[in-house]
Amino acid sequence: MADEEDWSKDLPWLGQYILDENGKPVRARGLLEWGRWLQEHDAERQLALDQIGAARVSTIFLGLDSFSIFQRDQPHEPVLWETMVFGGPYNLFQQRYTSKEEALKGHGRIVQMLTS
Repeated sequence: MADEEDWSKDLPWLGQYILDENGKPVRARGLLEWGRWLQEHDAERQLALDQIGAARVSTIFLGLDSFSIFQRDQPHEPVLWETMVFGGPYNLFQQRYTSKEEALKGHGRIVQMLTS
C-alpha cells in the first residue's frame, strides 16, 4: 500500500493554498497537506462574522482557487477569500477576493448594504 505522501503526489494540483506563519497564502504541496491544514486551522480561516437580522455574513479564507483549473497556463492572482450571506433577502449572495485586506473591506461593504 502506498503511503499518504505518494498518494497525494499522484493527485493533480487543483488550486489548493494554505496560509504560512505570517498569514500569507502559499501553494499546498498536495491535497493531504491542504486538507490537514484546513482541519487544524479552522479559527484562522474565519476573518469576519456578523449577524444582521435573519442574515449571517461570513468572510473566510477558502484556500481553493477555483480559477486555477481554468487558467492553469495564464498568470493570475489566486482568488482565495469569500464573503457569503446566509439567510435574509440576500441569501447566498457572495463576493470573492484575491487578498485578505480586500476580503475584509468587502465584508464591511456587504454588512453596510444589509444595514442600509
